[in-house]
Amino acid sequence: MEVAGPPRDTGAQGVVGAPLESRVRRVQAHIDSNLHRELRLADLGAVVHMSPYHFARLFKRVTGLSPHRFILRRRIAAATALLADSTSSIRSVARTVGFTTASHFATTFRRVTGVTPTAYRRSRAGSNIAVDMSPAAPSTASVSASPCSGDQP
Repeated sequence: MEVAGPPRDTGAQGVVGAPLESRVRRVQAHIDSNLHRELRLADLGAVVHMSPYHFARLFKRVTGLSPHRFILRRRIAAATALLADSTSSIRSVARTVGFTTASHFATTFRRVTGVTPTAYRRSRAGSNIAVDMSPAAPSTASVSASPCSGDQP
């Protein structure tokens, strides 16, 4: 007769063995709380005790987006709110949402929304442009927008 060993250690907050969706939700919450930081695939995988490769495959299977694209969309969504509601400089907004340079931010913002950050801010002053930044939806804006192509920033 075998004696059952101690209960399996499930790690922080029962992550090991948790359903896939709950693991992804935990990483999404981590991303949202840390947009201003560099978010590496290895660190995101560590949040749910997975290898970077396995985590990336799981994340894309659950969300339909690679972790990189998901993070970019969350950063741009946060930036649109800041651009609409603050008078902070474009550089300040870029740094607040995790971009190291205003140039990279402006390029990515335009690729995702179809307009530059400055044009977005100006248009928000006179109207209500809605930018759909939902993670699973293709990037669209009510002004001519082009969807992201590939996983490039």
